[in-house]
Amino acid sequence: MTSFRKWLTGLRHTPLHPQWLLGSRSLPPNMSDLEGRVLDIGAADRWLEPHIPTAAEYWALDYPATGQDMYGAKPDVFADGAQLPFADQTFTTVFCLEVLEHVPYPMQVMQELSRVLKPGGHAYISMPFLYPLHDAPYDYQRYTAYGLRRDAEGAGLEVIQIQPTGHAMRTVGLLACLALAGGASGGPLWRQVVLLTLAAPMVLGINLTAWLLSWFWPNWSHIQHGHTLIGVKK
Repeated sequence: MTSFRKWLTGLRHTPLHPQWLLGSRSLPPNMSDLEGRVLDIGAADRWLEPHIPTAAEYWALDYPATGQDMYGAKPDVFADGAQLPFADQTFTTVFCLEVLEHVPYPMQVMQELSRVLKPGGHAYISMPFLYPLHDAPYDYQRYTAYGLRRDAEGAGLEVIQIQPTGHAMRTVGLLACLALAGGASGGPLWRQVVLLTLAAPMVLGINLTAWLLSWFWPNWSHIQHGHTLIGVKK
């Protein structure tokens, strides 16, 4: 699997890649307006940092078992998101992007990020809804928009917006491509070569078809890649 992923790296931005329909990572809104202390829970490669204004103070936090061992993350602090090593009302903004599926008790993380937020501070939280198992064994759940709202409000956040991510057609295409690539990437080398040779044109066709359909076919909100929530500390 490792060699397969390395081979795919060069195709990442082409429709031959099974995750092409994900597109580039999207920045949360209003990044240029950030000020004060900013906490990035699950910072990984600190990809948000270049987009944080110099007037703000950026803090990156990650969990050793996933951030360090899987991604080689270099945060300012290694810690558990369910037990943040910060005082109450320390930050004006908290990001928690694509993290909650990887924690055993997501409500505890919600409560902690709310605790360290100042009143009136903003939380930006995202989570996949339809996406394959990843980072095993640290992959525990998926939430609907309603589940995400429930936990955010239960943690003391006023939900300002919940935005779906991913057109239904692109989400279905993404899952189909990943199913093809995932099934072909195991077993003896000869079988991988045969199946990947067969999968390549199918992945290309699915990617392009789903991409084209997403431009004119009506979206269906019941099938989404994930959701992004913006909340304010009460």
